[in-house]
This record gives sequence, structure tokens and C-alpha cells, in this order.
Amino acid sequence: MNEEVTKYIGQAEENQRQIMTYLRSLIHSVVPDVKEEFKWSRPVFRSKHDFAYFKTTKKHLSLGFFQSERLHDPMKLLEGSGKNMCHVKLHSINNIDENTLKEWILASAK
Repeated sequence: MNEEVTKYIGQAEENQRQIMTYLRSLIHSVVPDVKEEFKWSRPVFRSKHDFAYFKTTKKHLSLGFFQSERLHDPMKLLEGSGKNMCHVKLHSINNIDENTLKEWILASAK
């Protein structure tokens, strides 16, 4: 695990720290060869390529995905106007749909 990523998580507000700790563990369990980096002032997760990142804001945590064209989103939870990037806003650890996130993580990491 990357020390800068650990520091970033540790400096966040409690709610966001809980979400990031949970997501970090989820990402590592779903993508066994994942590597953590700290780029663009945020944690970035990569396998063969960058596939996900965290970004804190005052009101929520964004879990962003590269390769967004690979993600199936029938409930229209993903946001973003970029061609290859999108994100989902997470407000509470209690509102996380783990199965959907696992699907997106796997699809983006391919």
C-alpha cells in the first residue's frame, strides 16, 4: 500500500475516511495485482493501466473511473461529461452498492 495514499485517507473527514478505507479494501480484493499511486493530488489505482481514483470534496467523495465506456450503468449513477472518465458521488458508507462497484472496478481495470 502506498504511504501517500494512506496519508491522504488519514487526513480526510471521518465519513470520507470510512468510505475510502472501505473502497481501498474492496479494490484490492477485486483486482489482485492493483498498485496504488498518488497522482494529480489524489490516490490512483492501476493494474495494466490507471482505472480508478478517489477525490474528496466538501460534500462527498468521488470514486472516479477511467475507461468509462466499459461501465454498465442502467441506474444512471455515474456522472461526468468526459469521453473516457466518469465518477460516482458517495455520501455515506451505508449507501454503497458493493456489487455495482465491484462490477465497475473489474470492468475499468480490464
